[in-house]
Amino acid sequence: MPTTPADLLFTKAQGSLAGGVSASMRLHPYLGRPFYHVRGDGAYIYDLDDRRYIDYNVSNGATMIGHNHPAVRAAIGTGLDMGIIAAAETPYHDQLAATLAEIIPAIERVRYASTGTEVTMVAIRIARAATRRTKILKFDGHFHGLSEPFLFKRADPCAESDDVIPSSGGVTDTAAADVVMAPWNDLDAVDAAFERHPGKIAAIIAEPVWYNAGCILPAPGFLAGLRERATAHGSLLIFDEVLSGFRMALGGAQAHYGVTPDLTTLAKALANGMPLSVVAGRADLMDQLAPTGTVVHSGTYSGHLLSVLAAIATLEHLAEPGLYDRLNARAAQFYGDIQAIFDRHSFPARIQGLGTRFGLYMGIREPVRTLTDALGHDHELHRRFVLGCLARGVYFHGYTSSGAPGHAGFSTAHSEADFAHTLEAIEATVAEIGRA
Repeated sequence: MPTTPADLLFTKAQGSLAGGVSASMRLHPYLGRPFYHVRGDGAYIYDLDDRRYIDYNVSNGATMIGHNHPAVRAAIGTGLDMGIIAAAETPYHDQLAATLAEIIPAIERVRYASTGTEVTMVAIRIARAATRRTKILKFDGHFHGLSEPFLFKRADPCAESDDVIPSSGGVTDTAAADVVMAPWNDLDAVDAAFERHPGKIAAIIAEPVWYNAGCILPAPGFLAGLRERATAHGSLLIFDEVLSGFRMALGGAQAHYGVTPDLTTLAKALANGMPLSVVAGRADLMDQLAPTGTVVHSGTYSGHLLSVLAAIATLEHLAEPGLYDRLNARAAQFYGDIQAIFDRHSFPARIQGLGTRFGLYMGIREPVRTLTDALGHDHELHRRFVLGCLARGVYFHGYTSSGAPGHAGFSTAHSEADFAHTLEAIEATVAEIGRA
């Protein structure tokens, strides 16, 4: 029988919400229910009993400058004073687009939407219209939202084959005909895919930093190799920076690695927790969108004013001189300190991170470079680690019981005291697990 307020709330919610949650990933698998929030402030979240936790999920990475940031609150207040305008253009829409064009290498034109799924879907439509081709090359395990072309996985990831199977119920096989897949960090496999489908691949789409599998970096020269191959074969290169955008540089992963795609998608950290996404790129490609072109995209809530204002405030904060130097130095120190704890206790775990996002790989000691490496993640050990940290006031989200681990991260609001407390909690948790 449910006994705690959280258990009672989840039991009640199951009578009205599908599965008791508003999104599947909100069910914390290690708790058997959601981790309910009642408020957030800076680096902290508070549960139903108003207990405070240092937050290392930060809204799946969306709240990059901290919960309840005063500049974002003030910006949203401006939008409230304007009357909560929706389905209309304002001067602020152009202001944000011009700012994005200044800081993101690939961007000449911008179109707003509300979710990451929506903009990746629109990006491949643009690619197909521009190239008059239909096939999309994606990488095993990369997450590009929940539209049908991305809800497939290879039947045999070790085979050089285009045989794919749905990764979700309700997905039709007809969508599989245009899906071509390859393993990450394998240019030979990319070459083989182009050889199997000469003149048919409209675009390569990739997470330039694979945070959705923890944090798997591109091998040296890999992103440049994708750029070269896309150009050589008359295909477009799409960087899905929904998650990697703004993490390690104001210009995102493409600025960090010096490789410019044709199209870019952004979301999450862009508006510090407010719903806003972007598909953007070269002017000639973006002109494929109506009203100048034939690719249809519109939406009542696309570029909602409150989100646009929040994004302007967020980017102003992120553009502060020296901020990324401090963030990246802090990240390197923090990740190194965590790995030192693991090593000191002979605890079988590895941390990999870049900028403000990182992955924790349990049961793994060697560098994680591929999906196969990540699949060795020990979910039971991760469960014990996450619950031990939670008991000590440090929140990591839990992920499903199979496959690669998810990602964690910190915000600009996390202080040195927060990191110090986190390291103490991790050390105590690791020691406790070692004694068990």
